[in-house]
Amino acid sequence: MKTLLKNAHLVNEGEILQTDILIEGEFIYKIAADIHDEQAKIIDLQGKYVLPGIIDDQVHFREPGLTHKGNIETESRAAVAGGITTFMEQPNTNPQTTTIEKLEEKMALAAKSSYANYSFLFGGTNDNLEELKKLDPNACSGVKLFLGSSTGNMLVDDEAVIESIFRNTQMVISAHCEDEATIRNNMAKYTAQYGEDIPMHLHPIIRSEKACVLSSSKAIDLAKKTGARLHVFHVSTGKEALNFDNSIPLREKKITAEVCVHHLWFSDEDYAKKGSLIKWNPAVKTATDRAQIWEALLDDKIDVIATDHAPHTLEEKHNPYTKAPSGGPLVQHALVAMLECHKEGKIELEKIVEKMCHNPAILFDIEKRGYVREGYFADLAVVNLNQAWTVNKSNILYKCGWSPFEGQNFEATVTHTFVNGQLAYQNGKVTPQKFGKRLTFNRD
Repeated sequence: MKTLLKNAHLVNEGEILQTDILIEGEFIYKIAADIHDEQAKIIDLQGKYVLPGIIDDQVHFREPGLTHKGNIETESRAAVAGGITTFMEQPNTNPQTTTIEKLEEKMALAAKSSYANYSFLFGGTNDNLEELKKLDPNACSGVKLFLGSSTGNMLVDDEAVIESIFRNTQMVISAHCEDEATIRNNMAKYTAQYGEDIPMHLHPIIRSEKACVLSSSKAIDLAKKTGARLHVFHVSTGKEALNFDNSIPLREKKITAEVCVHHLWFSDEDYAKKGSLIKWNPAVKTATDRAQIWEALLDDKIDVIATDHAPHTLEEKHNPYTKAPSGGPLVQHALVAMLECHKEGKIELEKIVEKMCHNPAILFDIEKRGYVREGYFADLAVVNLNQAWTVNKSNILYKCGWSPFEGQNFEATVTHTFVNGQLAYQNGKVTPQKFGKRLTFNRD
């Protein structure tokens, strides 16, 4: 089967090019002006923008064991509607993804149910180093370490074990960095003052700048000491952002960083209105932190934009502070949120593509994805920058049924998403077929 995309503005590899794109089977066959192919189904994009499909390196789709919140099918469906064609899911499910057997069981689940391409991170713990050593480097996207506690209680706090993990894998180690002792001390202080009903605006005081900086600095120092390949997830403070290097190309970096959409969009001023709906770990912090993170992103100290998509039910989120879980759904709205930031003059389209498509592919050594190139998989997101809409209950696809962006008007719309050459989403409708494939990697 062939599909010919006519009259596209292709955003790819640092430039915007007016072109046609011919897809044959799963792959991009030709990129050129004025392509003609009588056998191809023609879709006239009428000047819409085509991006490589978004690669989200951090999601929590809640399967197995937490499927009342979401599952691979529902959340990958929402992802495709948001232009995300590839995701990397985290290990804090039930059971946790901390053995090779459980990793492969998750892969089997996704093979049956995922609308998007998929891989999973293998969870490091205080006692599974020997299992980690057996892991084939091409089996999954990388290793995840919780160096601060969060949903799923996968905290790794044995420093000897942490150093052993850093020394015993060549895979990317993605780390959640918050200092546990600092958080516990802060939590004890405010629990003594307020009981369970701690005001939500104290979340970034409890899970503080100090907690983040201490933990990420220690991880960076250990990576330098051991030569490990470290990727710091969801940087949330300006001080942390200063610890990353922009003097060398991404392919040569041993230590990299990610920022999530919510830390680029919200600030602590939003707790008054949004409350627990923007309770994440690490916490959304000050407007100054947000501005400093933006600066670090744009000057390439921070390499990747992701979502940390982590759905919970509204009933769970409406609990008092100590029982309200951290996390929120984002995959359907991440790209349009960044396009809104583009409309506001904060970021160029080429930089969005670099941070959400090219760089995740480079960082995780993903094979034939992340770019629009002849011979690459045809994972594409088509957007209309001038088709406004408002997020509301009727158009939210997450299983949990809510979004921190409810009521937000976006100027841009994802109109089409292609996964492995197949039209997976068009004008508000996800196709019933599932075209997602297991990721492969270019690793020695």
